[in-house]
Amino acid sequence: MAMAVGGGKHGPTADINMTPLIDVLLVLLIIFMVITPQLPKGLEALVPQPNPNPQQQQPDTSRTIVIQIDAAKHLKINQDDVTEQQLGERLEEIFKTRAERVAFVKADGSLEFRDVARVIDIAKGAQIDKIGLMTKKVEAGQ
Repeated sequence: MAMAVGGGKHGPTADINMTPLIDVLLVLLIIFMVITPQLPKGLEALVPQPNPNPQQQQPDTSRTIVIQIDAAKHLKINQDDVTEQQLGERLEEIFKTRAERVAFVKADGSLEFRDVARVIDIAKGAQIDKIGLMTKKVEAGQ
């Protein structure tokens, strides 16, 4: 840091040069602005909620689409077997005449989440608006 030392009528005076301090402050500010952590954004998923009034009639389940993944990673849309390559095409075919584009994913508990995420990604690629995750508790109505 630079200092100006001078002698005058009133004796020696010391004056700190503020320019280098401001430069360091600005560099630190820029560094912290650049390295701010970006919040990771995961896949959007909805969990179906149990019916609060079980006495009421259940909605028509014939229009509900459930993508099932078993422990061997075999896929089913409702009860129809499909492969991973056919899944997106088949979902597009199912939903092309529907206004409400909602599907549920039901997976075996022993699977890794990346297998479920892959199916969700394929479904999102088929222009499905909302994808819900079905768990055993939800199916039991808890």
